Amino acid sequence: MTTLEGKVTSAIRWSAINSLLQRVGQVGVGVLLARLIAPEQFGVFAVALVVLNIVLSVSEMGVSVALVRTERPVAELAPTVTTLSIASGVLLTAVCVIGAPFFADFMDTPQATGVIQLMSTALIIAGVSAVPGALLQREFRQDHKFAADTTAFVLGTATVIVLALLGFGAWSLAWSRIVTNLAAAVVMFAYTKERYRPGFSPRLAREALSFGLPLAGASLLVLGVMNVDYIVVGSILGTVPLAFYAQAFNLANWPVGAFSQPVRSVSLATFSQVRDDQELFQRTFARALGLLALVTVPACVLLAALADPIVRVVYGERWAPAAAALALLVLLGAFRVALELGYDLLASVGRSKAILVIHVIWLVALVPLLALGAHLDGIRGVAAAQSVVVLVFIVPAYLIAFRPYGLRAGALGLAVARPAVGGVVMVAVAVGVQWLVADSLMRLILGGALSLAAYAAVVFPLRHEVLGLLRRSKA
Repeated sequence: MTTLEGKVTSAIRWSAINSLLQRVGQVGVGVLLARLIAPEQFGVFAVALVVLNIVLSVSEMGVSVALVRTERPVAELAPTVTTLSIASGVLLTAVCVIGAPFFADFMDTPQATGVIQLMSTALIIAGVSAVPGALLQREFRQDHKFAADTTAFVLGTATVIVLALLGFGAWSLAWSRIVTNLAAAVVMFAYTKERYRPGFSPRLAREALSFGLPLAGASLLVLGVMNVDYIVVGSILGTVPLAFYAQAFNLANWPVGAFSQPVRSVSLATFSQVRDDQELFQRTFARALGLLALVTVPACVLLAALADPIVRVVYGERWAPAAAALALLVLLGAFRVALELGYDLLASVGRSKAILVIHVIWLVALVPLLALGAHLDGIRGVAAAQSVVVLVFIVPAYLIAFRPYGLRAGALGLAVARPAVGGVVMVAVAVGVQWLVADSLMRLILGGALSLAAYAAVVFPLRHEVLGLLRRSKA
């Protein structure tokens, strides 16, 4: 019989393959679209995406997470979760359709109104597919999630490229998002054996909402935290700087999606199953954090140290202003990888209110500093404000929340010590190459190769951690 460790290892492997292929594909498509679609049109799409991302975070009120972690029979809770998810998706779609003109005017981008209204239909898709997605996560079926995401990516990419070539601009990106979400939902339904029709139990609804609403509130704050910078940039600096900032943020987010997502796909379910054994709980979290640091640090350092040549070579000269924010946003991305794992740990033990408080602090501290940064140094100032808030307020807040579970800063620091040292060595090598080499392409090639070699030498003793993860699928 397959053990929990075997299920987790297999799920991480499939999720890692999925995330890496998705990210590589998205980078390739992003490069093509950057040369087909003007920065102004990217700015319009970014405005619409802010709305969709924020509202998606609360579209099913956190109740799907309750389904992932519940100890009740799934068949007992799933009909109620289905009803709540669909109802909230329909309601929020209506809110977005009505409110789109007002938000677009606030962002001084009225042409985004129709794009927002179109993309809001993704909320209904998310509500309908919430239960199948939660069941795949609960059962560690990342192989099925891989099939869903791959199908969605292929269809969504075909849509955006064809429409972009036809001159649809921001609308091509919006239609692609709808096609992607719909395709993923269809495949997830196809792989889900159980079919749960909408039903409703007031008792189970209260139970799911008592856990889910604080978590949904925290998710709203998380997306608020990760999107309020777009609002500040768009409203203070304008649509074109917003396009440059969005491109930099998307590139900086690559390590988060490629390396954090595979672990997060199983971390909530895994932490939930070992939470009663404190020693195993601590060891599981520390090991996951160490593995994430091992693969995330070199990617983040490369993006930060080689920001200017990367943007110029990959996206073209007209996107060069994006490099100003990229290095600082990569620092934020590196911390997000660790903080999102901490988010899942707190969620697994039912600390949804603690998550909510942390993100209230985050948002309250962030808004004034983002505005100050925008006025002082444009998009680079906004990126700097993000990193300052994380270092000064959020990392300490998470460490305080971890204390009841025996997780101390010293032990967690040891888990990431060698990758951190390797990252410092990488920075020194990459900066040295920047000083000595003038050509952008050669700086990128030499800086990347030499700094990666230096990092590999530092972390070589940890190679067994990654090799063991790749080789084990069953115990």
